[in-house]
Amino acid sequence: MNALTLPAPAKLNRLLHIVGRRANGYHELQTLFQFLDHGDELRFQLRQDGEIHLTPGLPGVPDSDNLIVRAARLLQAVSGCPLGADIQLTKRLPMGGGLGGGSSNAATALLGLDRLWRLDLPLDHLAELGLQLGADVPVFVHGQAAWAEGVGEKLTPVALDTPWFVVVHPGIEVATAAVFRAPQLTRDTAPITMARALQGGAPSWHNDCEPTVRSLYPPVAEALDWLGSRAPAMLTGTGACVFAWFDSRAEAKRLLADLPDRYTAFTARGLNLSPLHAALGR
Repeated sequence: MNALTLPAPAKLNRLLHIVGRRANGYHELQTLFQFLDHGDELRFQLRQDGEIHLTPGLPGVPDSDNLIVRAARLLQAVSGCPLGADIQLTKRLPMGGGLGGGSSNAATALLGLDRLWRLDLPLDHLAELGLQLGADVPVFVHGQAAWAEGVGEKLTPVALDTPWFVVVHPGIEVATAAVFRAPQLTRDTAPITMARALQGGAPSWHNDCEPTVRSLYPPVAEALDWLGSRAPAMLTGTGACVFAWFDSRAEAKRLLADLPDRYTAFTARGLNLSPLHAALGR
């Protein structure tokens, strides 16, 4: 195998609680991750010279900082693999949108290059490497909808409902660091068990970041208000994207027909198995 094309799916945080803050500044979270059948795509072409080339680059992001390139070089370093790759990125997910695009790209790079280079590393090892790149990377590596704790790296697989979603992007980027630095951010939500969270179901789920993001980013607040007037709506991650859920694709599509010109949006099905893992047969 000299070439491989794989998806890098989006994720939603169906629930996000901030239950504490560590001495190092990192926040203790409880969240429910679910995948979407929509996202970026990476094409890998084998190189024999060990070079890693990514096209196109992301505006304002040097290749040395790009999570795809960092994932590839990390995998080379820990495996001693002399091979390289040309990597072509088809970018569909907005940056700063709360959909996990960068983390998903990194996970797809790790799993894709593991397959292309015939390394056959265990998923747990690849997830440990992913955690060095970002707290959300391990859930994409493991590829199952999950209840997550810690900084998001302690994962327990779950089976969630799989509705159709409308995901709306209000046309701005949200800086995650700014949200987590904000003095008004709730950091003391009482921890709950996974069983209690799942028993409550979607009507009881909320995102602790939402009030802070509303105050810091008025366009996100406006998007939440517009979407929330039509269906139950939430923020994913720290935003900027917001989402609503429906029983059918037809209902989701009908809402899209009323979308204001200032927004972009897509519909997607919620999935408990990542499209990446489905493509790799893992």
